Amino acid sequence: MHRLLAEDEEVRAAIRERWGDDAVGNRRRIGEVVFADPLELEWLEQLLHPRTRVAAEQWLATVERRLAVVEIPLLYETGGEERFDEVVVITASEELRRQRRGEFASREARLIPDAEKVARAGYSYVNDGSLEDLDAFVAGVVENLSSS
Repeated sequence: MHRLLAEDEEVRAAIRERWGDDAVGNRRRIGEVVFADPLELEWLEQLLHPRTRVAAEQWLATVERRLAVVEIPLLYETGGEERFDEVVVITASEELRRQRRGEFASREARLIPDAEKVARAGYSYVNDGSLEDLDAFVAGVVENLSSS
């Protein structure tokens, strides 16, 4: 999505037409607009989600490995999980999310709860440990998926 906002001329033109020059490439400004008005958020999602999906599918078509990873923050919210053989959810403890949340608390309210995402995923990890712990989890998932 970030690349689309920065590089896709059709996306940039649509944003310019809808919200003005100061919003083009300005994620903070776009966030202020869309998270203050659900209709504007819906418009942006309708603009970006199909392009994001196409970009991921095009990239996956070029991968010559048996295992590929695509990061999709709104995977369950957009019904995208059906396109993948496995889903890995990485989350954080409630306390850590609260610390990070700050101004984003209202944005999180529209998301599927982490507990549901974890229950639906093939693999999940609560990322409140060290980087080494996370690396070990990822290595285990890669080993498991590579051998199946």
